[in-house]
Amino acid sequence: MHYFFVTPGQVRDGCCFITGQDVNHIKNVLRMNPGEEVGIRDGISRNYVCRLEKIGKEEICARILSEEEEDRELPARLWLFQGLPKGDKMDWIIQKAVELGVYRIVPMATRRSVVKLDKKKAEAKVRRFHAVCESAAKQSGRMIVPEVSEVVSFSEACKVAGKLDMGLIPYELARGMGETKAVLQKVRPGMQVGIMIGPEGGFDVEEVEEARQAGIIPVTLGRRILRTETAGMAALSILMFHLEEV
Repeated sequence: MHYFFVTPGQVRDGCCFITGQDVNHIKNVLRMNPGEEVGIRDGISRNYVCRLEKIGKEEICARILSEEEEDRELPARLWLFQGLPKGDKMDWIIQKAVELGVYRIVPMATRRSVVKLDKKKAEAKVRRFHAVCESAAKQSGRMIVPEVSEVVSFSEACKVAGKLDMGLIPYELARGMGETKAVLQKVRPGMQVGIMIGPEGGFDVEEVEEARQAGIIPVTLGRRILRTETAGMAALSILMFHLEEV
């Protein structure tokens, strides 16, 4: 079954009203017809099974057949602050982070980021990131579409992460797996936790110190050096496992 997202305001009179790019996708890509069934999520906690009823140019009416209230989201909100990587790695990172339950993704420019984006290119990238994020949310059965922010500087990222309930910065020079385990075990339901991941070249020593000054805790993910596209997934996986059993 194909799944789509609507806002709670698009659910009324026993129907879900689909608008935007999904209309074109249903009509011209999937070539669906009235009478076919789709799954629709309201971005909060409700999941609907609907039958397509009216397919218009700008809106599709889907009659609700059944609904259920469920919560597939993690009990804590995990923010991934990702240093801009080379090539199309960011698409893969976003896709997998969404599958693992990330709440928000913040692309950030760091000292060792090879990719340098002007405002126009950054805006285009973020639009693409949003599309990847929504697609991954549909595929993985998320109840929400995680947000992808505009590209920020490392200093701006530290200010945001420092205001969350906890900020973590995996760093290859950090030591003490016992200390890291103790920190991660303090993550509880209802918290907002930021995870800062460097680009291919890692973080500059001064950046780690800046993060520390903002209240962000350096942690280790083990004795091996992880690639930028692996480090975030490792951190998210550890926290997902911890939170799912709390």
